[in-house]
Amino acid sequence: MANIYDVSKKAGVSVATVSAVINRSSYVSPALRANVELAISELKYSPNLLARSLAQRKTHTIGILVPDIANPFFPEIVRGAEDKAKGAGYTLLLGNSDNKVDKEEVYLNLFLSKRVDGILLVKAAGELNSALFETLRSVGPPVVLVDREYTKLETDTVVADDSGGAYEATQHLLKLGHRRIGIVAGIPDVSTTQGRLLGYREALAHRQIPFDPSLVVYGHYEIEPGYHAGLQLLKENPSAVFVTNCMMTIGFLKAMNKRRLSCPKDISLVSYDDSIWNEVFEPQLTSIVQPKYMLGYRSAELLLDRIKKKHKRPRFEVLKNELRVRNSVAEIKRSQGRHRD
Repeated sequence: MANIYDVSKKAGVSVATVSAVINRSSYVSPALRANVELAISELKYSPNLLARSLAQRKTHTIGILVPDIANPFFPEIVRGAEDKAKGAGYTLLLGNSDNKVDKEEVYLNLFLSKRVDGILLVKAAGELNSALFETLRSVGPPVVLVDREYTKLETDTVVADDSGGAYEATQHLLKLGHRRIGIVAGIPDVSTTQGRLLGYREALAHRQIPFDPSLVVYGHYEIEPGYHAGLQLLKENPSAVFVTNCMMTIGFLKAMNKRRLSCPKDISLVSYDDSIWNEVFEPQLTSIVQPKYMLGYRSAELLLDRIKKKHKRPRFEVLKNELRVRNSVAEIKRSQGRHRD
């Protein structure tokens, strides 16, 4: 069955032009209109299956796509979005991309086929294919980006203060005398990883501590990669480590256990993002607390405004984090030396 991309290609025009012809939403020259209508006729394309239904009908459903539903961070985002949406008479369709752009595209196309009224998107690493990107940009439902930035898509975005949170976490360690501070970062090309690395580096620079690339490892926001990254980092003998999400923190603690190291006696530890188990670990983990629920709630609020056409210009909002000090960080003693193997 032909789709809007096929019509666009056959007529030699953009998807936006095809949409304008179908919905009569803007001026199209008679020659271009004739080309589009001929392509529609020859391909037997039924426009109400996508562009017309998306432009004119309401289903009172919102699609929300997250990278990893097993990560406790994301269900709280979903809960916040659901509470706001439910109060406005909307229900959610939930997808899990596993941080893979091909799976992300499957769910985005599913949302389009279900004619959702809007999409909340925590972007996976990687670029959308050009046809899907053009649909979202020009004829698809409104999209709000949540937690992660994707600057190519000019739309509303709600994120936490990644660089500020990382700066505060690293400064906390520096104030307690640590100078050799390692970091377990996430997925290299994702905005949250870049922001947290930036905050870490700025905190070091503020104290005139040289940046050491050997103290940076990547755990891809998952437990097992976090474990292997931890084993790699421990070979560099840091006195403290900043782990930039809760799943990698579990992996890093496994790596410490493997090396028979204890916290904070051998290594001080700060985790990015708080979770219910951080208070039952021994020691209890010092953490950067993110406003997970409000990320979802505020994103849904902006999306509902966008659906109701209450604003035109894209809005970018940054929500503040909080440093919660517990007992996984100790003041460094100058006699503290290299760790045992």
